[in-house]
Amino acid sequence: MPQHSAPDLDGVLRHARIGSLDLETGGHLPDVSLAYETWGTLNADATNAVLVAHALTGSTHVAKGSSDEDGWWDALVGPGKTVDTDRFFVVAVNMIGGCYGSTGPSSLDEHGRPWGSRFPFVTIRDSVRAESRLANLLGIRAWHTVLGGSLGGARALEWAATEPGRVQRCAVIACTAVSSAEQIAFGQAQLEAIRLDPDFNGGDYYNGRAPVAGLGLARRIAHITYRSEAELEYRFGNGAQLQEDPLGSALPAARGRYAVESYLDHQARKLAGRFDANSYLLLTEALMSHNVARGRGTVRRALANVEAEFFIAAVDSDRLYLPQHSFELAAALPRKTNVHMISAPIGHDGFLTDVEQIGVPLRERFFGEP
Repeated sequence: MPQHSAPDLDGVLRHARIGSLDLETGGHLPDVSLAYETWGTLNADATNAVLVAHALTGSTHVAKGSSDEDGWWDALVGPGKTVDTDRFFVVAVNMIGGCYGSTGPSSLDEHGRPWGSRFPFVTIRDSVRAESRLANLLGIRAWHTVLGGSLGGARALEWAATEPGRVQRCAVIACTAVSSAEQIAFGQAQLEAIRLDPDFNGGDYYNGRAPVAGLGLARRIAHITYRSEAELEYRFGNGAQLQEDPLGSALPAARGRYAVESYLDHQARKLAGRFDANSYLLLTEALMSHNVARGRGTVRRALANVEAEFFIAAVDSDRLYLPQHSFELAAALPRKTNVHMISAPIGHDGFLTDVEQIGVPLRERFFGEP
């Protein structure tokens, strides 16, 4: 059963044990715990539950709630916001395999050892199966809405396809029906950056040095795809970092940095300081494997039985999840669905930075006054 150490507080990390789990590719986990946070109150007939799915390195902390820490979607979720926590019961779950409280590679197995390299492959479909058990424990028969961006959008779409009777509305933001070859290629480069770090040790590094260099390089690669060329050019151009000279030494290793290099170094340090490399590998591979049509025929056939009303959104400057992918997804849905375009020069991360552009249409479509 869920462990509610602070039952009246919003935005507090909780844990629920959901039992053993057989995974899509044949793996098995004997005892799975899911970390999650909630905001608001489930109503008497359990019709106001909203599931918010995090992106690749996101956490369950969607909104500040009763905590002192700002949430990553505070502009969208909270009292009086688009997803009004005075009206809706919001749930955010750390995806299985993550490192923010759910069972993952850094968790201890039944013998008290970190799973490390032995942790099995997890797919988006596996995450839905695990989260459906948590929904059962929380008394949620169907979600009013499931929404998410990027990896969270893949999870939202898979929820609608795998559990069609339990999703009434589905918002898929900056995501696709099937991971593209280019997305997989970028993912593979990140995986190899981590695996080639000498400290990675095949994934069994928990008693030694963590592979922070490899994880940092993976983050650099990823972050370039999350931002647009125009944004990087506007912010940095080919200028030097303050008090550094890229041409200041005859030895390449001793030269100063360009400003954009300093920016990427900063992003690398931030992630390496808070995220587990094995979880990064696991969730990246899960996203690479994203294919709502796997074992279901075409995408159109896979979505033929979805019952949810859809909201599809894309970022016009996204060079990782191209807007055309969102139009292809919308065209495959059984009911006519338009694509809402987020106009943001920043690139893929526009779904996080320009929240007001999805807040208004989401409120009108899904979260208006009853």
